Amino acid sequence: MPIHNADIAAIFAEIADLLEIQAANPFRVRAYRNAARVIGDIGRDIVRMVGQGEDLTELPGIGADLAAKVREIVETGRCTLLERLHRELPPAIGELLHIPGLGPKRVRTLWHDLDVQTPEQLYRAARDGRIRTLPGFGEKTELRILQATETHLSQARRFKLATAAQYAEPLVTWLRARPGVKRAEVAGSYRRMRETVGDLDILVVAAEGNTVMNDFAAHDEVQEVLARGPTRASAILKRGIQVDLRVVGEENYGAALCYFTGGKAHNIALRRIAQERGLKLNEYGVWRGNARVAGDTEESVYRAFELAWIPPELREDRGEIEAARAGRLPDLVRREDLRGDLHAHTRATDGHDSLRDMAHAARKAGLEYLAITEHSRRLAMARGLDPQRLACQIDEIDRLNETLEGIRLLKGIEVDILEDGSLDLPDSILGRLDVVVGAVHSRFELPRAKQTERILRAMDNRHFHLLAHPTGRVLETREPYDVDMLRIIRHARKRGCALELNAHPARLDLLDTACMSARDEGVPVAIDSDAHSVHDFDNLRFGIGQARRGWLEAKDVLNTRPLAELMRFLQG
Repeated sequence: MPIHNADIAAIFAEIADLLEIQAANPFRVRAYRNAARVIGDIGRDIVRMVGQGEDLTELPGIGADLAAKVREIVETGRCTLLERLHRELPPAIGELLHIPGLGPKRVRTLWHDLDVQTPEQLYRAARDGRIRTLPGFGEKTELRILQATETHLSQARRFKLATAAQYAEPLVTWLRARPGVKRAEVAGSYRRMRETVGDLDILVVAAEGNTVMNDFAAHDEVQEVLARGPTRASAILKRGIQVDLRVVGEENYGAALCYFTGGKAHNIALRRIAQERGLKLNEYGVWRGNARVAGDTEESVYRAFELAWIPPELREDRGEIEAARAGRLPDLVRREDLRGDLHAHTRATDGHDSLRDMAHAARKAGLEYLAITEHSRRLAMARGLDPQRLACQIDEIDRLNETLEGIRLLKGIEVDILEDGSLDLPDSILGRLDVVVGAVHSRFELPRAKQTERILRAMDNRHFHLLAHPTGRVLETREPYDVDMLRIIRHARKRGCALELNAHPARLDLLDTACMSARDEGVPVAIDSDAHSVHDFDNLRFGIGQARRGWLEAKDVLNTRPLAELMRFLQG
């Protein structure tokens, strides 16, 4: 079975969770959790590193024991430690960790005190009012757990975009190399760059007599074939992702790509336009009676309705059809438009690499400037900087900039926004920085009015430049905190601040709809990697996808500006 970085990271994350449920040594738990993050975020292929005999202990946080387990997973597809933990714990208890608001400590309490081992048992315990009696829970927590469990039990599983990419892209590359295959493309929500993906829709154009369906069914990644015919197959990959593969003709490739890419509302709107014009639109083409009038390319489909071609990320029926008709579609931002990155960490706090290494990696990624924004002292687990340590880093960055070529380091901080809206560091040190990034890292449960006022007061600080990951969400783990985003955006405009679109695949925060609001209000958005290692700049592409879904052009993005123009904004 092929192994991907996401597989190894998932195994280590599960080991950490199960160890914590067992109340194992916290340092051991943290080691597996850190390893999961490093391997999940790294831009290099771990399997290739193992195959080439590279020393895995050179990766941050990977010691000899963890390196041996990585090699075991790569070489056998198994991890004996994880299998042992599964034998020692109830079979379904790990599924409880997929419910927002439940971490390993709470799962352990629910298991030991209420014998809750499955989501169904959790739902009944919450419904019956038994959870509120446990220490550290309470009535409000019980209600949140009940609502989250209802949602979990009713929803199909979805995968983060970056996780889906680890399977979609190699699979499409493999399909393109099959005999007789002329084209292969991923459609669906993946092509629209949605932050999570339910399944993968892949379209193939192949010569007559091809064997692509049989080849696909026999692929090493495939665990179960659900259906197979001459032009369509469905299968479940061993990671749990469903793939629907369709072979289409060249004459209807564009129509099929359009049909299987667009969101439901977008496709309904297109079919309505077709009906108004006496046409019919389906996955085989645009038809007038029995005659196909378009369908070989997507451009021909849209042209049949007198529309400009609409980029896939916009196909959600949010005004893109009207814009295409009027010739007002945005010239969406591209990865190559980014000149810099305003949010990155080094090993001074919870990053893994040195200032110099991060600078060289940013330059290699095509950037001209990089802001170093360590955590502030309130975030003790990340070894946040106090004023004295930050002052030392400011001096270190100044010295390093004298020797760097092709890249400029900016002096910054990711400063905690405290509950009362004050910032975690004094103005005397914030005033020495090029960029101050404010972030909420605590009290996510504050009511909407209090959370909003907290952020607005922070933005009123004269040194404040950028609001980091503005809703605080972590996909599959933490829901967004409740804020009045429009008030925040309008206050940012008034104050001359910017909002961040955090490109980390677990965040992708701002939401696409908030990006649209920021654009409409004239508030710049910074697409940042939140890099914690030299490999994390690759994540910028996911931030670009989210920005494109939010209709952002290069002019709407703060870090597409040349350094001199950026500094005028920051100093203004």
